[in-house]
Amino acid sequence: MLSDPGGELTTRAEHACCGGRVGFYSHASRALGLEARFAVFMPAGASMARRVPVIHLLAGLTCTEETFLIKSNVIRFAARHGIALVATDTSPRGAGVSGEDDAYDLGTGAGFYLDATRAPWDAHYRMGTYVGDELPHLTERLFALDGSRRGIMGHSMGGHGALVHALRAPQKWKSVSAFAPIVHPAIVPWGEKAFSTYLGADRTTWAAHDATLLLKAGHMHPTTILIDQGEADQFLHDQLRPDLFRDAATSVGQALDLRLHAGYDHSYWFIQSFIEDHVRHHAAILTGTPA
Repeated sequence: MLSDPGGELTTRAEHACCGGRVGFYSHASRALGLEARFAVFMPAGASMARRVPVIHLLAGLTCTEETFLIKSNVIRFAARHGIALVATDTSPRGAGVSGEDDAYDLGTGAGFYLDATRAPWDAHYRMGTYVGDELPHLTERLFALDGSRRGIMGHSMGGHGALVHALRAPQKWKSVSAFAPIVHPAIVPWGEKAFSTYLGADRTTWAAHDATLLLKAGHMHPTTILIDQGEADQFLHDQLRPDLFRDAATSVGQALDLRLHAGYDHSYWFIQSFIEDHVRHHAAILTGTPA
């Protein structure tokens, strides 16, 4: 399941899991100019002669490449559908930018899955290129992944990343879903802080990284977008605003399944409760099996 004759990866750990294998790796990233970490789950039966569909997982603020795989219970359901998983870290590590470790919502652990254009962040904070190009190409060369059947899923900041990447490049990301995503970062505190720091004060440059604004500009996905949101989420009204994404989707005709759940918060307990539905949603698109 792993073919690394050139020694591109450092294997940090590997474990048998749900009939397949989960591994944690690092490599020298060209996009980031630093060591990058990611994780891969390969289901039973995958081989270079029998490549399998893959879902990329984007976690939220403060998380790492381990968080989604450990906390969401996603591996169990991916294994049932014969789908691989790739989970990336949430930012570069050790970039040496002044202030990158001062706050949970900026810098380390908070890369927002975009390429910074403002110095000094632009030297290493290039998670957009890493997620959109380098990591898929690397993993599909070394693992038995079928890049023509690739989906993307995220939570919170990662939900923002999943929606933006899928809307900007639907030919790359054939399916998309999100848990409690930051859907309109250009108008909420988390996004305003990150965008002004990484991209600068010109708000016109922010639109390419805002899922709601992308919809309004005509960027659509050919499949239904699945979003689950807890109504007891402490960030719902100040940071997330799924109502604005719903309104934009309705106005342009984007198929959207936005499900609101009473009593659920922003945690991985919420994600665990509905992760099976998300894997089934991706499987229906990537493998053609009924949802």
